[in-house]
Amino acid sequence: MTNSKVNWIFWRANKLVEMIYRLLIELTNRKSTSRILAKFTNSTISRILIPSFVKVYNIRLDEIEKPLVEYKSLHEFFTRRLKSRARMIYEDPDSVISPVDATIEDFGRISLDHSFIVKGKQYSISELLGSEQKVQKYLNGTYMIFYLSPSDYHWIHSPVTCKVVDQWVLGTKSYPVNKYGLKYGKKPLSTNYRLMSEVWMNDVSMVIVKVGAMFINSIEMVEEGDVWKKGNEIGYFSFGSTVILLFEEGRFEPSIASRVPCKVKVGEFIGSIKKTSNIR
Repeated sequence: MTNSKVNWIFWRANKLVEMIYRLLIELTNRKSTSRILAKFTNSTISRILIPSFVKVYNIRLDEIEKPLVEYKSLHEFFTRRLKSRARMIYEDPDSVISPVDATIEDFGRISLDHSFIVKGKQYSISELLGSEQKVQKYLNGTYMIFYLSPSDYHWIHSPVTCKVVDQWVLGTKSYPVNKYGLKYGKKPLSTNYRLMSEVWMNDVSMVIVKVGAMFINSIEMVEEGDVWKKGNEIGYFSFGSTVILLFEEGRFEPSIASRVPCKVKVGEFIGSIKKTSNIR
């Protein structure tokens, strides 16, 4: 069998997997399914699943805020807080910290044609942000994608000390955003329900994109003020999801250039904001 024939077979097999994956998600990702799932996970009966959830996802009980028996539902446990000082915040004023416990799946340059590549799929920053006016600010800048698995702590913290200058919501459905969703899904990062926060740190703009996950669109924001302190809680995801950080051209120096994908925790140093005086 020739190499071209083998490559064709693999290509066809991959397309079949993609078609089946999308069909299954389309059949299950409905409002009725979401309501049933949300109702169950918020019910007291769902608490019987907590010990199994802890075991399957190897969750560290020494980090959580309360004893396991005090959580009244699976949802309450899923959105658990941690003990104080369970996450240490990197304090350098020019640093950017991880806003979540997650895997950094990818990072790179936003091209001048408004696109960036994730898992071999081309995304449009125009579609992601839903605003051509916003797009111009981030062309040739940097993007960084954080995926939260079910095992992760699901609170979102501010990656910098900043002022919120704009917030807006786009999308309705929420397809999976794990590695299979990114590979086989219909561009979930730019079509899922998502909440954008554009912030200003000194003279630098950045966008914090919170992307809803499968079934449940819930992204709960708890910080009502427009000034966020680095490391403070700003909200949480009701289910596993994704955060995307966008930076202006030449204003962010990542510290993880050779380590993607890699696990990070809230408060860890992921890069530095370049001051105007350091930009050529």
